[in-house]
Parts: sequence; C-alpha cells; structure tokens
Amino acid sequence: MDYNLMREFADSWGLLAMALFFVGCIAFALRPGGKAHADHAAQIPLQDD
Repeated sequence: MDYNLMREFADSWGLLAMALFFVGCIAFALRPGGKAHADHAAQIPLQDD
C-alpha cells in the first residue's frame, strides 16, 4: 500500500471508527445499572479473603 492511500484512509475512516468507539465506550459506561457494577468493581481490591 502507498503511504498516501493509508493516510487518506486513516484521516477519514480511521477517525470515524475511533469516534464511534469513543461514543460506544461512553454509552457503555453510562448504561442503566452501570453504577452498581462500577461500585462492585471498585470494592474488589479492598476485600479481604
């Protein structure tokens, strides 16, 4: 592949893919019931076995 072709791809579709991934991560973190899972995960290192 040519450098310019790869750069064009990264400038257009790569940016779109990264933006969609970012929005998906934010939506996943803010989903209903997510706070309970986050609170549980935050307490795991503090638990004594």
